[in-house]
Amino acid sequence: MSLSAFNRRRFLQLGAAGLASFSTKSFASFAPHEGSLGQGKNATTAVTHPIRNRAPLSPNAFDPLPLGSIQPTGWLRGQLQVQASGLSGHLGETWPDVGPNSGWLGGTGESWERGPYYVDGLVPLAYLLDDARLKAIAQKFIDWTLESAQPSGMFGPKSNDDWWPRMVMLKALTQYHEATGDSRVIPLVSRYFAHQLGALPTRPLRDWGKYRWQDEAISVVWLYNRTGDPQLLALVKLLHQQGYNWQAQFADFQYKQRITPEFIHLNSSGLTDAGMQTHGVNNAMAIKASAVRSLISGSETDRRAVLQMLNELDQYHGLPNGVFSADEHLAGRNPSQGTELCTVVEIMFSLEQSLAILGHPELGDRLERAAFNALPGTFTDDMWAHQYDQQPNQILVGLHNKPWTTNGPESNLYGLDPNFGCCTANFHQGWPKFAASLFMLSPDDGLVAAAYAPCEVRTKIRDTEVHVEEQTEYPFRGTVRFTVNPASPLAFPLLLRIPAWAEGANLAVNGEPTAAPQPGTFARVQRAWKRGDIVELNFPLVSRASRWFNDSIAIERGALVFSYGIGESWLKLRDRGLTADWQVFPTTQWNYALAVDPENAAQQVTVTEAPVGDEPFTAKAPPVTLHAKARNLPSWLGVDGAADPVPQSPVSSDQAEQSLALIPYAAAKLRVTAFPQLKT
Repeated sequence: MSLSAFNRRRFLQLGAAGLASFSTKSFASFAPHEGSLGQGKNATTAVTHPIRNRAPLSPNAFDPLPLGSIQPTGWLRGQLQVQASGLSGHLGETWPDVGPNSGWLGGTGESWERGPYYVDGLVPLAYLLDDARLKAIAQKFIDWTLESAQPSGMFGPKSNDDWWPRMVMLKALTQYHEATGDSRVIPLVSRYFAHQLGALPTRPLRDWGKYRWQDEAISVVWLYNRTGDPQLLALVKLLHQQGYNWQAQFADFQYKQRITPEFIHLNSSGLTDAGMQTHGVNNAMAIKASAVRSLISGSETDRRAVLQMLNELDQYHGLPNGVFSADEHLAGRNPSQGTELCTVVEIMFSLEQSLAILGHPELGDRLERAAFNALPGTFTDDMWAHQYDQQPNQILVGLHNKPWTTNGPESNLYGLDPNFGCCTANFHQGWPKFAASLFMLSPDDGLVAAAYAPCEVRTKIRDTEVHVEEQTEYPFRGTVRFTVNPASPLAFPLLLRIPAWAEGANLAVNGEPTAAPQPGTFARVQRAWKRGDIVELNFPLVSRASRWFNDSIAIERGALVFSYGIGESWLKLRDRGLTADWQVFPTTQWNYALAVDPENAAQQVTVTEAPVGDEPFTAKAPPVTLHAKARNLPSWLGVDGAADPVPQSPVSSDQAEQSLALIPYAAAKLRVTAFPQLKT
């Protein structure tokens, strides 16, 4: 979550002073239906199969697999291990807000959103890696939270009674329960929801909780599918009723311009409605709101609204790296504008949830674009430092006020908690939740490859154990190989997402070609599977050019976006405990225009491949490099640390032609991604 420093700190001061507590007699005690999970009262066994939506909820298109069903391998496991060795695994040792004095550990420290944010990403990271040390760190937060329950059903620090941070901790608790089966979770969550159902009529959603109601609705649905208590459906409807109507905002979208501090009256005592409605993280979380609502309503209008929202954000604020501008409010399409890291990970979570509910292949394409570009593009290679705001055209990392809409001069520093610490607490969910969403289950017991990365999945289909190993170096290479190993011969469909860009993809089963899969669909392979069956999917990775702000062009290949990596000189600004804050200055020219015709990009861009290591998003050893002709454009300047808006294409230059090396977006910490196009 992001809020101006003044407003956030004012809230925390109020919390420290003791926000008025509220208690009310809960309507009822929600209790799990006996045997609903097939486990004993004190069971601590992980859930091994999806629990599908109960009537009257609409069925999901695909059901997510419980945490632990999917194990990352290859480069993806390498990224999670880098994360665990970096800030994610040591944050409490160097950052007091999630250290021993955290309010979510019973201390007197920060007691609002930061503890829950951290645990929401730490739990899946710990269990995906099966890392005992990380599990122990997470367990301290989980145990304290479970033991903090009050007679009313409220839980968490008593210094504030805000609904919002509990919405985040509920997500952490539900993941933890899937991984462990801890029998304490469902009773606590049930009592809390009973308390909230009774309290909301007189203490309704406000501020951040009002705009993020859908994040709690996911947890309420999760519990309903395990207990069947009808009062939970009443709670979802009440959350929707009191929450902000995002669908209406995007049915008649008014925020088409770059948002300024004056427009949202930033210096007032709190964010105005316009400030909340244009807030990047709020919008990122809201992408899933209509999809979640459709589970209750069954409305096709709700289901269509998700793509409408995404298309409006693309049209007025879309950036080449797979996300929209939000630094920290909506900022237009100029690629020198930034996007907050919290926005990136929340976009990913919303897309994962929406893909499961709706089943649109396009949502998987968008998820991969954000995951393979914007997410790793905002970290140092060792993940010991991150940015608050990243820019597609990022020519300097330093202390400058330009070009941010409402953020401060530390916005694009690489550091511990630049600009504000919400992203320090929240970034941990990005890679783990992506890894946990690679496979899902269809209503007809089909196994769905929703996104691609090296992994293996173990699940049950009609009580038969099924293990599938996915061997791939995607997105750096185009071949994905599945080895299907059912415990005994078993008939079920395998659904494979074919990205919209994947013209010419081909598919073979045990070496025998099948009908050519169509881009923008799920290819379906229906057969009786036996141990050792092989499915091989090949995506032709063809360079292409896409159009952006002022008719600029970005070069893409498969799910990857490519950038010119500007020479970098790193200067330590200050030490920050176990880590540091860094500025990065350019050592080479950056202002180039590309001599690439978008209609013929595949012929004009050449490709060099290198080995794919465990850390592929690094300029030191990029696994793919593209080469394109370019000329320097001296008239394109940078002011106050930011590139001027990319000039209107086409442009002319009398400079000598040269070959420009383009590397994956995330590998270049200083970069140009959207280029002017040279006149033919």
